[in-house]
Amino acid sequence: MKSDEIAVLANPRAGRGRHRDLVSGVVRRLGAAGHPVRTLTAASSEEAEEACQAAVAGGAAAVVAIGGDGTVHRVLQAVAGTTVPLGVVPAGTGNDFAAGTGVRGNLFEAAEAIGAALRDGSDHRIDLARIERAGQSDRWFGAVLAAGIDALVNERANRMRWPRGPRRYDLAIALELVRPRPRVYELVLDDADHGFEGTLVAVGNCASYGGGMRILPDADPADGLLDVVIAEPLGRAALVRLKPRMRRGTHVRDPRVTVFRARRVRLRSEGVVGYADGERVGPLAFEISCVPGAVRLLR
Repeated sequence: MKSDEIAVLANPRAGRGRHRDLVSGVVRRLGAAGHPVRTLTAASSEEAEEACQAAVAGGAAAVVAIGGDGTVHRVLQAVAGTTVPLGVVPAGTGNDFAAGTGVRGNLFEAAEAIGAALRDGSDHRIDLARIERAGQSDRWFGAVLAAGIDALVNERANRMRWPRGPRRYDLAIALELVRPRPRVYELVLDDADHGFEGTLVAVGNCASYGGGMRILPDADPADGLLDVVIAEPLGRAALVRLKPRMRRGTHVRDPRVTVFRARRVRLRSEGVVGYADGERVGPLAFEISCVPGAVRLLR
């Protein structure tokens, strides 16, 4: 890749494919900044990350994600901690990282803003969360790590072969809510022990996940801190009542819910798999740290 090129990772299936026909127009607007644009090709998530890493190593002027939080997550693994800036064109179902960091919601306006910022040499330093795992490479996330009942729903849905599409997740939710089982968590925040037994835990750099569910409504991706929410053991009825409040962010007023802030989080629980930016990370034995200004965001 030439050093002045904009590398683009586009997910044609993002947002259930509703923006597929707009990608070429987005790419044209990115090129209006005067940089040549190259669309990266990849047949899998792993290949997508490798392509982004190769672009960064080759000196790309920027790497742009056209898609949702999953696409952004792939690009973050390449640009985090480097001088290569990130652009986000929110074309997914959720777009929680974009919403939390002030990216414009209109695809063409977002692309034009990226081009203008690159032309003017203007960017915004945004924090990221880094996950350290024993014996494995670090992972970065920009929005939220889910490690409670929402992570259990994701894991169940991913194991299911039927039905397809959104109905699979609806069924997974219904099955998990039949008899929600609290888990025992080891939780250490900046060396202070906050271990608990509960149903909900999430670690956030941004406020929302799941397409606008404000699980950590006061999270600020530029304050150098991670927000952490936990909830006591909750039964099916309590979870059903609490979920609409999560959409608005008012669940944090419930006396069974506690929110913390920390620079470093140690999180472990037997039999729980963590999901960051909606992507499966692995079994829950994580050291999570906030890395201030880890990415240069073009917006």
